[in-house]
Amino acid sequence: MRTPIFLSKPSPICKEQECFIDCLIEFLKSEGLEPRTLGVTDYDINAPLKGIRRIMMESNGLLAIALKKTHIETGCQYKEGCWDCVEDKWLTSPYCQIEPAMAFQLGLPVLILRDKSVIADGILEKGALGSFMSVFNMEDGCDYFCSDEFLELLREWEADVRTVAKNKGNPPRLY
Repeated sequence: MRTPIFLSKPSPICKEQECFIDCLIEFLKSEGLEPRTLGVTDYDINAPLKGIRRIMMESNGLLAIALKKTHIETGCQYKEGCWDCVEDKWLTSPYCQIEPAMAFQLGLPVLILRDKSVIADGILEKGALGSFMSVFNMEDGCDYFCSDEFLELLREWEADVRTVAKNKGNPPRLY
């Protein structure tokens, strides 16, 4: 039986992203993990946040992929007391901010993978969760999942996920 995890991802905007997600899902399944995503593997008639919370309560960790979603050709950003020009950058889905924050509040292990073109803001900033965040280049495609960086991060996160799964079976402690 596979260990359920929550997979947070935006809908792919191109074939390259679709292939990347498919490779990740197959890799996770080969590791004995069962990725679950609202609207893909699970459905709910309630408000999306209720459905997301239900799936998370049944999961043992969250893996988020911050893929390109909205392009900023030219813009301005107020940061650290001054305006900064932003050119040729991308935003991801707001759910790539919301879902990891929800998982963090539930105490689930969180692993975030961010496309290098996506602006590192909010929970996507390095250190926001206190753990290392991998920044990948979509041009590497599925080869990224063979990289030492990814494999080491996944092993550490996976160990935490398996600990959560094991501990969920223990009775509550009164002391």
